[in-house]
Amino acid sequence: MFASEKNKVSVASVNEALSKVMDPDLNRDIVSLGMVSNIEINKNDISFTLTLTTPACPLKEKIEADCKDALKAIGDVGEITINTTANVSNAPKINDKEPIVGIKHIIAVTSGKGGVGKTTTAINIACALAHLGAKVGVLDSDITGPNSPLMLGVDDYKPTANDNKIIPAQNCGVKCISMAFFVAKDTPVIWRGPMLDKAIRQFLRDVEWGELDYLIIDMPPGTGDAQLTMVQATQLSGGVIVTTPQEVALLDGRKGLSMFKQMNVPILGFIENMSYFTPPGSTERYEIFGHGGGRKLAQEEGVPFLGEIPIATELRQACDDGKPLVYGDPDHMVSKKFIEIAKNLAAQISIYSLSQN
Repeated sequence: MFASEKNKVSVASVNEALSKVMDPDLNRDIVSLGMVSNIEINKNDISFTLTLTTPACPLKEKIEADCKDALKAIGDVGEITINTTANVSNAPKINDKEPIVGIKHIIAVTSGKGGVGKTTTAINIACALAHLGAKVGVLDSDITGPNSPLMLGVDDYKPTANDNKIIPAQNCGVKCISMAFFVAKDTPVIWRGPMLDKAIRQFLRDVEWGELDYLIIDMPPGTGDAQLTMVQATQLSGGVIVTTPQEVALLDGRKGLSMFKQMNVPILGFIENMSYFTPPGSTERYEIFGHGGGRKLAQEEGVPFLGEIPIATELRQACDDGKPLVYGDPDHMVSKKFIEIAKNLAAQISIYSLSQN
């Protein structure tokens, strides 16, 4: 007897099989999401292109495995080749604020208080996203206390211009602009609000950012002029709040959360830094500042918890040396934590973007 038409390998049967594969984060099948293209059949061998919503997709391996399982169920299937790529969609326009040309998503990384490792977190997340294949930039909006260039290893950069646009520094696959490039290292920036406002707006619109999937804004601590300017100047895809486990940091983390809510900025999640310490050569954990407060706060407020970062001397040393740990040693245990957080963040951006379409 001839093989059943139902079990015949064809473009139609491949599409039908893949329409049963769900993106667990987006809760829709990959065919209706437009993630499947270029289906080719050679005898019973199948190849197709799988276009994810971000190169930092945390479920890449699962989706690929689910695709293969679904295709094998067709019947007499030969070799399956999946050409996986990614395309970060532009943020959906939800207000009348003018977007920044070429930048798909702008993410504000903030903290309610200083000293929680916000810049360390922002720089390493940016490097993690770049490591995963995304096009990334960092805007240091802490005008009076800029530290991003030092941690990214570009603190000696001298800006130039092209067609009245400032050329940003670039290292570790990440572009960067900061007030630190325009003042001497030992010169304090003593400015009132209107001058801070002007500088931040220039960094957004007068810099040659090119094409970016994600622009990470390293915000100053607190809830002041810089935060207000950033929200007013353009549409943010969302905000991330960095905290540490102790109560005073969690209290200020709630303030950062309230700020984003009042300004109608989507909250992408909490990150708990300095979560615990494991001495070299040991498996014992010391919870110096407590542990789990960031996760608990996220659960209480109904927002995502993106992950926790332990204390590590290698992380501190890498930041001081201008060689972000994620870039210099991506296999380090702490680097893997940042990469996991970057994937979770990218997933939340995709989820929010789809919900607005």
